[in-house]
Amino acid sequence: MWKIQTNENLQKYKGKKMLDLNITAGKIGEFPPATKPHPGFWHEVQEERFRELVDDHYEMIRESDIASLFPVDDDDFEEAKKHAADFFIQICGGPNYFEQTRGEARVVGRHAPFRIDEEGRQTWLRLYTYLLPDLVEEGITEEYVQSFWDYINIHSIWMINTPSR
Repeated sequence: MWKIQTNENLQKYKGKKMLDLNITAGKIGEFPPATKPHPGFWHEVQEERFRELVDDHYEMIRESDIASLFPVDDDDFEEAKKHAADFFIQICGGPNYFEQTRGEARVVGRHAPFRIDEEGRQTWLRLYTYLLPDLVEEGITEEYVQSFWDYINIHSIWMINTPSR
């Protein structure tokens, strides 16, 4: 299960190089180039841990202020979780599960029906900031974890389709 990093459990990182999990500001209509994560990320994380990461992220989403953007029905929510994991596994160099089951990614089009503003995007990203340090602690190369963050941080800008309030 996920755990939110508090000041107390961040103390163990004192003196160590830390991930740069700052969120880049984005706007509607921006499509900055996003570099795919380092292939080493997939090789070190592997499928089971990858699905666990996405599962933890989605469970946090359920309790967040962006929960309304995701399915309410448990079966539909699990299906959305599976699609997200399949997409990220494929992007990171793993099997092309997403393409096999859903076809071409077309992420902008697939997200178009949902009102995604910059605030919602930042919430989605912030939830990952609680999870990614655990990967480093588990022994995943920090550079590889950073490359995953860098990808989702920039590529998520593409999903913004609604002005912020």
